[in-house]
Amino acid sequence: MMGNREEGKVHPSSTSAKLHDSAEQKTTRREPDSAPCQPSGHSRPEERYDLPDEYQNLDEVQEPSPIEPSEVPRPQGYLEDSRSDTAQSDRPRSRQHHAPIPHQEEVPSKSSSNSDTAERTSTAPPKRVSRLATELYTISYLIFFSILGTLARLGLQALTFYPGAPVATGVLWANVAGSFILGFLAEDRKLFGSKVGARSPSTAPIPLAQFHGDREDNPSLEASKQSQTAGKKTIPFYIGLSTGFCGSLTSFSSFIRDAFLALANTLPTPISHTSIASSTISPTANIVHRNGGYSFMAVLAVIITTVALSISALIVGAQLAVGAEPYTPSITYLFARRIVDRATVILAWGSWLGAILMAIWPPDRTPTQNPPKLEHWRGAAIFALVFAPLGCLLRFYASVLLNAKIKSFPLGTFAVNMLGTALEGMFWDLQRSSAGGASVVGCQVLQGMMDGFCGAATTVSTWVGELNGLRRRHAWVYGGVSVGVGVGIMVGVMGGVLWGKGWDVPVCMR
Repeated sequence: MMGNREEGKVHPSSTSAKLHDSAEQKTTRREPDSAPCQPSGHSRPEERYDLPDEYQNLDEVQEPSPIEPSEVPRPQGYLEDSRSDTAQSDRPRSRQHHAPIPHQEEVPSKSSSNSDTAERTSTAPPKRVSRLATELYTISYLIFFSILGTLARLGLQALTFYPGAPVATGVLWANVAGSFILGFLAEDRKLFGSKVGARSPSTAPIPLAQFHGDREDNPSLEASKQSQTAGKKTIPFYIGLSTGFCGSLTSFSSFIRDAFLALANTLPTPISHTSIASSTISPTANIVHRNGGYSFMAVLAVIITTVALSISALIVGAQLAVGAEPYTPSITYLFARRIVDRATVILAWGSWLGAILMAIWPPDRTPTQNPPKLEHWRGAAIFALVFAPLGCLLRFYASVLLNAKIKSFPLGTFAVNMLGTALEGMFWDLQRSSAGGASVVGCQVLQGMMDGFCGAATTVSTWVGELNGLRRRHAWVYGGVSVGVGVGIMVGVMGGVLWGKGWDVPVCMR
């Protein structure tokens, strides 16, 4: 068993706090043979984000490389190790920052004093972005990218649901795309290659081929890899892409909903033969009844294809990051800090406010038309964009507060996935009942809550990243409990209404 075989092994920490602390100690340590002073253009003091310690609980930040070998001890450790390392490092954090660094006494000389003077002039104390500004940038990135991720998911669902589609679950391809992008971001060392702080030869990104080819011969390369990873994952831009965009592009609640619909033989399936289509048959109607054995095979097909393709996409994305490293551009730190961060604050809150205003005054409203139009924009996208940032922020703070509670079971991700799944089933029932779906606007609001809030609050990309990062036994328990409890919730919430009273066609979809 892997769990027993790995109990006695010590894995190096992958938390960003420890790596930054060690980097600070290396920066302030006195070196006898220090290099000459660099030009004044490189003597700019370092500038770092002041991230709260709880941000280390985000599994998009903590998870190891997706293409690390699973049968041997990982140099970057497992998610369980990062949990324990984070808990241990949070307590003595104040002592770590203020503890004196021991050094040997030296006899002062002219040459050593000159080198010390050069070191003091070339190395300035790091300048930190304020905690308030860092959190504002992080929240703004999450809002902006949750809107983009939701739009991308809705677009992929519309594009991949066509007559004769080999896969009827449109959200599958959104889950695959989000997992692929997260795998690329987790493994990439070039896009955010410029380390936080002043640019110097030691902070240049090291080719990925050296990381994966010479790890055993040169252990310092693995330390450099972890240092670059830690610097990248403390940038709010990265948190916005991984947690905001990838998390909102994927949807665990929609995945479990489709699994239940397949179990109940109500999964919308496009008709591929036009000869049987008529005005009395809906193009997404199930016209053939089947026994329970076929329904069991259908739910297994949805679960296996989604999980297998999403995990494969995560690994393929990481492999692409390795192969595309020579061609991947780098985002300089100053450009991201001075321009992108500030522009995103305006874009994020402006986009969210614009979505709210468009929901109040829809752009496709024509009051004088007889009969009036159903204002499809609000139900198809706008309400979803209004509620998506709320779901994304709920998932973010749940991960920050709960993921470290049980180191072998990411409780925050599990909690929001189950909560979003239950709400998805409730909104689905209300939309197809006479009580909640009587009006067009109410039906569209419920659709927006399902596509926006539940879709952005639940995630498949982070979930498969956690499955890949946990030890095998813990991963099987976590994945099995997530799918089993999710399907059980849907059977209780949606199945009770479907098999008891039945569903009506939503008024906003007639």
